[in-house]
Amino acid sequence: MEDKKTPLQRPATRAARLSAIEEMLLHHIVTSQSQLSDMLSDEGIDVTQATLSRDLEEINATKTRLENGTVAYVLGYGQSTTPKSAQQQMSRILSGLVTSVASARNLAVIHTPSGAAQYVASVMDRQSLDDVLGTIAGDDTVLIICKDDQSAAARAKWLLSIASSNSQQSTD
Repeated sequence: MEDKKTPLQRPATRAARLSAIEEMLLHHIVTSQSQLSDMLSDEGIDVTQATLSRDLEEINATKTRLENGTVAYVLGYGQSTTPKSAQQQMSRILSGLVTSVASARNLAVIHTPSGAAQYVASVMDRQSLDDVLGTIAGDDTVLIICKDDQSAAARAKWLLSIASSNSQQSTD
């Protein structure tokens, strides 16, 4: 009996696509958008070049020369140039994915559409938040473990503000 690996099943959501792109960049040497598009297609994810380009920008992926001389995409964790741009990026991501926020004791809870919690948790994990000890994500819920009760209440208020700010921003 041959042990066949079942391919990962992903919902057809933006969050799932972004997660797949991040995973591919972490585990493969990707040298072009067309190569990445083919890899996504093999996973059942069809994407236009324009969407792929926006997705790569959103996850801070950049082309970098590797030690062996190959130029490939890498994830640029923590490379936002200013706190304001990091906050704007978080706002853009979270505004479409956060449906509600609450806190209880030292926990903040984020509800998302089905399939988006893992991506929201990864966005939170990439932030430098001294009061956050970690995150746990299910299908549509993210649990944020904070240092104390006050931190959780403040973090929930902050998340609601961040998630709401994109729809309230005026054109600067």
